[in-house]
Amino acid sequence: MTRRARGWTIAALVAAVALLAGSVTWAFGGGLTQSATAVGWPMRAGAVADSADDLPATTDLPGTVVDVVAMDMGRGMMGAAGRWGSTRMMLRADRVEVEAGTVTLRLDNRGTVDHELVVLPLADGQQVGQRTVGADDAVDESTSLGEASATGAEGEGDGIAPGTSGWVTLDLQPGRYELVCNIDGHYAAGMYTLLVVT
Repeated sequence: MTRRARGWTIAALVAAVALLAGSVTWAFGGGLTQSATAVGWPMRAGAVADSADDLPATTDLPGTVVDVVAMDMGRGMMGAAGRWGSTRMMLRADRVEVEAGTVTLRLDNRGTVDHELVVLPLADGQQVGQRTVGADDAVDESTSLGEASATGAEGEGDGIAPGTSGWVTLDLQPGRYELVCNIDGHYAAGMYTLLVVT
């Protein structure tokens, strides 16, 4: 490849990265800053505090409230096989640590498809994102402590619809937990985050 061709290739790559960054900024509402979770996904400042109107007030929910946001890039971002790619979805909590006891996990679905929140304990040495995805495009949730998957309500349901929320209240003991969306293909697409209970 000639120097000139390399120069054009580099310029094209820089333009593509700038376009992608602009698309992400537009898709997630602009004003991106690093989330306080420090776990790797930029989130709009005040994203949790400015949630949809359907969220109950924090004082209406028992225990310590952990707000979790689910986002995706939209149905049109799926590949030819209809499966989600590794960077097209995210799940992030407004904090990484919480004290043991009664904890309410509230999921605010800011995506374009249904999502859910399943609470799975992490074994010693196990990291988030390392679970084996089965043939059904989901991870084993037989050790689940509970889930939020009902639109506008507490507990299990058929999935939390876009623009709405759901929650689950649990008595969490000290330990490390992985919060996941286990709808087919969503875990593999990056929908997991860490919660440490002290």
